[in-house]
Amino acid sequence: MSELSEVHQKLRGAILRGDFAPRQRLIEAELTEDFGASRFVIRTALIQLASDGLVELQPNRGARVREISAQEAIEITEIRKSVEGLVAGRAAQNITDEEIVELRLLGEQMSEAVAHGELMTYSDLNAIMHARVRELGHHATANRIIEQLNGQMVRHQFRLSLLPGRPSVSLPEHLAIIDAVCARDAARAEVVMADHVGSIIRTLRAL
Repeated sequence: MSELSEVHQKLRGAILRGDFAPRQRLIEAELTEDFGASRFVIRTALIQLASDGLVELQPNRGARVREISAQEAIEITEIRKSVEGLVAGRAAQNITDEEIVELRLLGEQMSEAVAHGELMTYSDLNAIMHARVRELGHHATANRIIEQLNGQMVRHQFRLSLLPGRPSVSLPEHLAIIDAVCARDAARAEVVMADHVGSIIRTLRAL
C-alpha cells in the first residue's frame, strides 16, 4: 500500500469513527504531524475524501468534515434500499453451510446485546452483520456503492441503533434478514432487507 493510500484510509477511518466532528476543520499542518506524512500527501488525501463525500473543500478556508442534512440522509438511504436488497438476495444464493453457522451466531450475539441493554455492542454488531451480508453477496460494484453511501452518512451522525426504542424495532428485522439468507431464500432476503432499510428511512423522517 502506498503512503497516500495508507493516509487516506487512516484519515477516512478517523472520520467514520467520529474522531472528527461534523464541520470540524481539518488543518493540514496538524494532520501532517498526526499521520506523519507530507503536506502534499495530506492535501491529496483530503481531495480524495472530498470525492468520497466525507470532506468539503472551501476556497481560501481549507477542508472540513462534511455535515449532511436529515433530508440528504434520507435520500442516501433510499438508494441503499434497492442496492442492499439486491446484495442480500445474492448473499442467500451464495452462502455456505459454514457461513450459515457464522451468520446465525451473529444474530444470537445481537439478541443478547439487546437483552442486556448493551446498545454500543449492538450497534457494532449491526454494522458487522450488514458488512458480512455484503461480503457474502460477492457483488463488487454494489459493495463499492454501499461503502460510499455509508461513508457519506458519517456513522456518528446517525447511529440509529442507539435511539431509545430503536433496537426493539431493528432486531427482529435483522433476525429476519439472517433467517432469509440462511434459508437460501433469495427473494425473501431481498424483500426483508428492503423492508429493514425502509424502516430506517421512516425513522430518519421522524427525527
